[in-house]
This record gives sequence, structure tokens and C-alpha cells, in this order.
Amino acid sequence: MRRNSKSTIFRLGIKELRGLVRDPMMIVLIVYTFTVSIYITGTAVPETLHNASIAIIDEDQSALSSRITTAFQEPYFAKPYQVWIDEADMGLDAGSYTFVLNIPPGFQRDVLSGDSPAIQLNVDTTRMSQAFSGNGYIQQIVMSEVDEFVARTKGATQSPVDLAIRMRFNPNLEQAWFGSLMEIINTVTMLSIVLTGSALIREREHGTIEHLLVMPVTPTEIMIGKVWSMGLVVLVGAAISLVFIVERLLQVTVHGSVLLWLLGTAFYLCASTSMGIFLATLARSMPQFGLLLILILIPLELLSGGVTPRESMPELVQYIMLIAPTTHYVSASQAILYRGAGLEIVWPQFMTVLIIATVYFSIALARFRRALSQMA
Repeated sequence: MRRNSKSTIFRLGIKELRGLVRDPMMIVLIVYTFTVSIYITGTAVPETLHNASIAIIDEDQSALSSRITTAFQEPYFAKPYQVWIDEADMGLDAGSYTFVLNIPPGFQRDVLSGDSPAIQLNVDTTRMSQAFSGNGYIQQIVMSEVDEFVARTKGATQSPVDLAIRMRFNPNLEQAWFGSLMEIINTVTMLSIVLTGSALIREREHGTIEHLLVMPVTPTEIMIGKVWSMGLVVLVGAAISLVFIVERLLQVTVHGSVLLWLLGTAFYLCASTSMGIFLATLARSMPQFGLLLILILIPLELLSGGVTPRESMPELVQYIMLIAPTTHYVSASQAILYRGAGLEIVWPQFMTVLIIATVYFSIALARFRRALSQMA
């Protein structure tokens, strides 16, 4: 009787899914990384200034000081507190304010007379992420308001050049727009490697791999069964996380086609799951697999362009990372999700990922066959 290879691959994949369901720790890991981890990354410890608390001591009570006070608005700053000078230190000590701006009496008069009055800014530097960038924002806001006020009051000639700034794709510079989407991409990479690698190691530890060796199945069918089943789990988890956590809960705008991104993710999963199989053939236990995973996962996430632009890296690193599928996947994902790119723009990255996936799959399959022959 002629054996149906597609049916065999399908049944092997179903077997992998049943084994995953019986592993509660893996289920918890999948649910956590696609929900809580995405939410935390998108909301906690923002790199940009967001709702910073500021108090203003307005001792001048002039039109200029009122302009400066009203210039501090969301999303960078919370609504300014109006405090007296003796309340400033108490508020800083209690952690109520990150910044306290003291506008001295006669400030508007001194500005219009051509003097250079000083404004005191007290900063709570224990809040390092906001303090580092906040003082620069405050200085720009104050100087901008002063320059505009003087120009209107004295009728000064405006500059012949007017710089019009447009914030494309992320108008409010929200950290959640970048952090949450990039965390999904990193989660896809991590889980696809972990699930396929742990599935193979779990069979080896439970002795079920020997049962497969005596069955009429080929190493190619076994590997494809693991790849499609674990890849499907990650793909479904990524889709649910993108729609319900990122778009609805975090209110992040996805500019491009979700289906196109999932297509690119499916191509990428062919490569990343192959890496998981390859690492599992090298490791003898889950602790060894975890150590190998660290060596692979950290460079993939840090050097693929997801954390910092590739242009800022040394040229040698840029060339080396071209052989990593994550580099091209991150580029295509950012183009689709952030900038609304279509297939006519991202098809080179898709083709590159497919080529790399084919090479990785071939290498992993050769190593997998060798490992099975040693066990036979």
C-alpha cells in the first residue's frame, strides 16, 4: 500500500500539539509571553518622556510666565502643579514632582529689557529615565516660548526659514507603539526556537523518539511535522496578541496589513523553527539547550535592527547579520506594521527569508538525520 506522506506529516504534527497540551509549563510560557510580557514591555519604563510630573513656581505672574506654564502639555508632561516656593522642596522630597521650574519675579521685564534672567530648574534625578531627557525638553520649551514672545512684542523680523516638523507613523512618540510590536517579533523568535527544540528533547528524554525510528516515517516527515505544528502555535499566538493586546488594549495603531505580516511571519517561522531543531540535536538536555539558546537569541534580538538601527552598528556586524533571518524579518515587519508597506515593498525581504529558511532547514535536516542514525 502506498503511504501518504502528507497524511503522515499531518498526524505527526497533531502528535506534537497533543504533547504540547500535556505540558502545562509550556502553555503558561506561551500565554504569558504573548499577553503579560507584551503589555509590560509596551507600558513600563518608557525611553521617551511621558506624563512627567512638573511643578511651577510662578513668582512673576506675567503674560510670559503664563505662556511658559501652559506650554507644558501631554503626552510629555502631566498638567503642571502651581506651587509656592516653600512647597517645592517638600514635593521633591516626597517624590510628588520630577521637575520644579522656578520663574523669578520681574522675569518678563528683564527679558524685554534685553537682560539675561535665570530660571531655576530642580530635577529629581532618582527618576533617571525621565530626568535624563526631561531637562532638555524643558529647556527647549522655555526658550521657544521666550523667543516667540519677544518676537511678537518687539515686532522682530522672523527668520526666513521655517522648519516644519512632521512626526510620521508615531506622531506622539509613544514608547508603546515601538516596544509592544518589537516584543511580539522577539517573542516569535524565542518561542519558535524553544517549542521546536524542547519538543525534540522531550521525545528523547521520554524515549518516544525510538518509537518513531521503528515506524515507517522518514526524518524529513518527522522534522516537518514538528516545524508546522510548533510554527502554527506561534503564528496563532502572534495574531491574537497583535489584535487583542497591541491594537485593542494598548491602543497601538497598526498601519499595514496584518495578514501580510502573518504571511511574512510564516516564512520566518520556517527558519527559526529549523534553528530550534538544530540546537536540539546539539544539546543533550534542556539545561544545555537553554545555554545554547542564550548564545543565539541575544545576538538575534540585539543585532537585527529591532533594538538599534543597523546603520549605527559596525559594518562587519551588519554584513554578518545578513545571514540571520531575523534581520530581514524585522525590516519587513517594521515596514508593514509601522509604515503600512505593501507586498510590492517587502517582497525582497520575504524572498530573502525564504532562501535563508531553505538553507537552515537543509542544514537542520542533515544534522537531524545524523542524530537519528546515531540513535538507531
